[in-house]
Amino acid sequence: MARPLRIEYEGAVYHVTARGSERGKIFFSKRDYDKFKEYLAEAREKHGFILHSYVLMTNHYHMIMETPEKNLSRIMHHINSSYTAYTNIKRKRSGHLFQGRYKAIVVDKDNYLLELSRYLHLNPVRANMTKRPEEYPYSSYNAMISDTVETLVTTDTIHGLMTNNRKLARERYRIFVESALGQELESPAGKVYGGIILGSEGFIKEVLNRLEDDRLTSEEISNRKALRATIGKEEIVNSLCD
Repeated sequence: MARPLRIEYEGAVYHVTARGSERGKIFFSKRDYDKFKEYLAEAREKHGFILHSYVLMTNHYHMIMETPEKNLSRIMHHINSSYTAYTNIKRKRSGHLFQGRYKAIVVDKDNYLLELSRYLHLNPVRANMTKRPEEYPYSSYNAMISDTVETLVTTDTIHGLMTNNRKLARERYRIFVESALGQELESPAGKVYGGIILGSEGFIKEVLNRLEDDRLTSEEISNRKALRATIGKEEIVNSLCD
């Protein structure tokens, strides 16, 4: 069975998601949400990633993270394996907690980070779990719009896309998110190229040109034909010259 291509490089930004096996729950109590965040903190301390936004739903989660180092797979292994072990022990169960591998989409943060963050924070509203995003306790939204201390999240990048004034940035971000309440927002997933890249054409080519050797020739890679077609002759020559 073909699997999505994993792209890792220094400074990459990802939209990471993982779902419960057979769409089952992964969080059963407040303690579970807190424990997952503890593993996030451990992984950040060990591997040094930057968490821009997150939302933890009952049977899945979304995170937008940046990796100063080329180490996404190690980060996600730490988080998911630690939380699975905790859940299996606590619930006296065994086997997989998550449905297959986590999904990681490389994101063009200059053009899509703001839109994607809003989409994540409105997830509980779309799921009818709450009427307003600030009422949902298991997301980074309150850290984005108030002076609530959330040490897990780094808000500077998203706020900087609004204004350099931190207080004003919080208000503008709140207005930006609330402007979409009651609307049918288009999912950013519909703009993802080849199942793994969200960005402009130039960004897509830049990311694919980072790939090593013949990774796009393997039949085990899904969407490989579309991904290979993106790199034109000029880009291949330039990449080889570099």
